[in-house]
Amino acid sequence: METKLTLKLDEAIIEGAKNYAARRKKSLSRLVEDYFRRLGSDEPVEVSKLNPVVKELSGIISEKDLEGWRESHAASLEKKYG
Repeated sequence: METKLTLKLDEAIIEGAKNYAARRKKSLSRLVEDYFRRLGSDEPVEVSKLNPVVKELSGIISEKDLEGWRESHAASLEKKYG
């Protein structure tokens, strides 16, 4: 069963999304549906479907590198802005 959904977004975002959808020969509704479907899925995203920039950056930071990043960032901001 299909249900209508109303979203309030910045006009420029909507236009950009419409252009993106048109370039991929899909409707904006289909793009949003595909995105929501992925959000609710536990299946990993296929690497071949990732944006090239995301694909290039994937895996360069390990989970260990991320430990304490909030504290480190907060300390940097505190040092910079006092």
